[in-house]
Amino acid sequence: MRNPEVRPGRGAPDNRVPTRFGLATREADGDWLDAREGIDGEAPKMRTTVTVERPKTIISRNVSPDIGFDRSINAYRGCEHGCIYCFARPTHVFHDLSPGLDFETRLFAKPDAAKLLRAELGRRGYVPETIAMGTNTDPYQPIEDEWRITRSILEVLKETNHPFSITTKSDRVLRDLDLIAPMAALGLAHVAISVTSLTPAISRTLEPRAPATRKRLAAVKALAEAGVPAYVSIAPVVPAITDHEMEALVEAAAEAGAKGVFYIPVRLPHEVAPLFRAWLDEHYPDRAGKVMAIIRSLRGGRDNDPNFGTRMRGQGPWADLLRIRFQRAVAKHGLNRERLHLRTDLFQPPEGDQMRLF
Repeated sequence: MRNPEVRPGRGAPDNRVPTRFGLATREADGDWLDAREGIDGEAPKMRTTVTVERPKTIISRNVSPDIGFDRSINAYRGCEHGCIYCFARPTHVFHDLSPGLDFETRLFAKPDAAKLLRAELGRRGYVPETIAMGTNTDPYQPIEDEWRITRSILEVLKETNHPFSITTKSDRVLRDLDLIAPMAALGLAHVAISVTSLTPAISRTLEPRAPATRKRLAAVKALAEAGVPAYVSIAPVVPAITDHEMEALVEAAAEAGAKGVFYIPVRLPHEVAPLFRAWLDEHYPDRAGKVMAIIRSLRGGRDNDPNFGTRMRGQGPWADLLRIRFQRAVAKHGLNRERLHLRTDLFQPPEGDQMRLF
């Protein structure tokens, strides 16, 4: 039977509340518009709300050996793209919200991000390194159209010649090409576009509110033509659902003008695993058991492997097969020939209240 909680155009099949922090069980309760009776027996569409968040700092630090940056900025918390596999979903639990539908509909915006960034870059002793954006939630999700927080951050980075990288699933990144392209020309910026599947029917269920794949590949082409080092992230690779497209995705990236491509097998940390299982039961009941069996094979017999060294690439025969296929496709299309290093020597601290003397 179809899950009555499934909302049209949303990724998570329900709004379950996790028990990891002992939160009380509750029902999803939106406003009166959300509570209207659904059409043709379907659950009603949910409205998106945005709450202002005012953190004291905006740069997040990490010491993970699995990723190539030690600092990042997330302009938003939660993401309307609704990707069912998103490893950031559990962060909503800290707000007493569900990592399910709440993560997609109850968003948080940080309008003071640029002001906070200016203050942090101006601190005595600050040492510049690449700031990564889009590492947790997408900086170009739909609410960026109104809030323009990502653009305000880029303006500060351009003013100070600070290196940055962007990862996104959206062609909205092209709206800031006037800021990104000059930075790229100085060796201070690169962009990665995430492309998960070339099959529209798959994309509509995996990531229901993200721009179509053709738009993302067109964005890769536009970035490359503007001189911006553009990459394609095949992330995540979902066994028995998208893994058969590996070679085609690498080829599409090459045709779009990408300098390189990388992939990550699907990760299911904390509350993502039960949500993903429910999603499989709803959309792929014919292969749900097979998908989870392969994922457990990739993750050392568990739904998720949190360990450094293996969490980003998997382990076992399935991981080896994905790696070999990927390497052959990359070699065939001449990608990943050079490693990009962004410059840090051009950085100038923000002026602050007084103009620079020199």
